[in-house]
Amino acid sequence: MEESSRFLSLNGLSGVFAGIFALFGSAIAAIAIHKAQTAEINKLALILLLDAIVVLIAALGISIYLSVRKATRNGLKAWTSITKRMLLNLLIPLFSGAVLILVFYLNSNYEYIIPSMLIFYGLALVSAGKFTFGEIQYLGILEVLIGIFALFIPEYGLISWAFGFGILHILYGLIMLRKYR
Repeated sequence: MEESSRFLSLNGLSGVFAGIFALFGSAIAAIAIHKAQTAEINKLALILLLDAIVVLIAALGISIYLSVRKATRNGLKAWTSITKRMLLNLLIPLFSGAVLILVFYLNSNYEYIIPSMLIFYGLALVSAGKFTFGEIQYLGILEVLIGIFALFIPEYGLISWAFGFGILHILYGLIMLRKYR
């Protein structure tokens, strides 16, 4: 019965990889920020945007690949009505956050981008969590809290991003691997 009401093909290893990709992305961002001059702020903003997009694509790609592989190995379909409902609940907050982040980016309100990424991603995980493992909702709550922290203390934005998308994903992935293997 649980299989018919929950998407159970999430792979803990995808969380570990997503975290590693995020840590690499934050290292690249830190290097770019360190090397940038004040006059190059628009160029830096573009580099950071591209860096975040590459991390997102890599994390999504490995997550989809590992989830489909896990479903196939377990004799399950990866694309079901539950999968569609989970993705819809995930994508509504993510898309809303992406639009807001784009507005911040276009208006050079860069200090709100990292907190918004963390907060909307966390909300997306909480929303999608009803259709998969419950632990994902705890990850979402932690992402929101880190985003709120980054909102009030923007000078720790990149560290918050690395912690939320990097360290927390690695820990979440390891917990999922241990618990559901």
